[in-house]
Amino acid sequence: MANLRNLNRSPMGEASQEFQRKPDWIRVKAPVAKAYHETRDLMRKLSLNTVCEEAACPNIGECWAKKHATVMIMGDTCTRACAFCNIKTGMPKHLDRDEPKKVAEAISGLGLTHVVVTSVDRDDLNDGGAHHFAATIKAIREASPQTTIEVLTPDFLRKDGAIEIVAAAKPDVYNHNLETVPRLYPTIRPGARYFQSLRLLEQVKQCNPSIFTKSGIMVGLGEERVELYQVMDDLRMADVDFLTVGQYLQPTPRHAPVVRFMPPSEFDEVAQMARAKGFLLVAASPLTRSSYHAGDDFEKLRASREARLSAAAP
Repeated sequence: MANLRNLNRSPMGEASQEFQRKPDWIRVKAPVAKAYHETRDLMRKLSLNTVCEEAACPNIGECWAKKHATVMIMGDTCTRACAFCNIKTGMPKHLDRDEPKKVAEAISGLGLTHVVVTSVDRDDLNDGGAHHFAATIKAIREASPQTTIEVLTPDFLRKDGAIEIVAAAKPDVYNHNLETVPRLYPTIRPGARYFQSLRLLEQVKQCNPSIFTKSGIMVGLGEERVELYQVMDDLRMADVDFLTVGQYLQPTPRHAPVVRFMPPSEFDEVAQMARAKGFLLVAASPLTRSSYHAGDDFEKLRASREARLSAAAP
């Protein structure tokens, strides 16, 4: 199958011809640290993909220098073509049954205390890849029992039982990003369904209330502030613990254009509102991404839950 990513168009129907100039608060330095190259070399050696590279994350230099990497399982080819995403689209290859072991080896080799495992969408698989997620969690637990595990999964649309399979493997954090407001789904996330994503997060809590749930939103795609706040309310109704909010950056001229760059002061306002709505933890800044500072944030999540439980105790 041809790479469908090359056919992507902006929501206006035409390919965007040029990037908008990024404001000063968005720019990051090129990676040069020795630890960055060590992390990259280990991933290459084990033939592992990372969302850090595939999605062109702006924080890759900082994270890899600290030996933090988000491992992307089940290949580098997605069955969907979201207008914001830089991961290539097409027909994925067969699953590598040794991948869970390779991931566990990488985690042990890096000596990680916290790891994030994500994946491409695999609509071609009967379970959407749920069993592969579960096998990866199990392998990490065996190889590196001190490591806490965060998963960032697809929505498992029309994959009955998939959510329960991953939740039963007991990740410490279950993340699934809503990405944007419902009004923009037809153009930004056409293969997904807003209420399916909400239902997934709700189901995880029903399966195991002790698992922290997490979701992320991008701003700058044309959403209104009132719509953003409604998404927050929806997430709290689903008992989501942790919200991340970051600036959308256009990966290539063929992706959805940036409608607006939100200044840091407005991110502070959004974070303040989110905290008022009851999230255990909120991370909101131009460069915030789902896995940015994930290990430190996990410790904050645990401390926040303990503080809230203590305050509620008679």
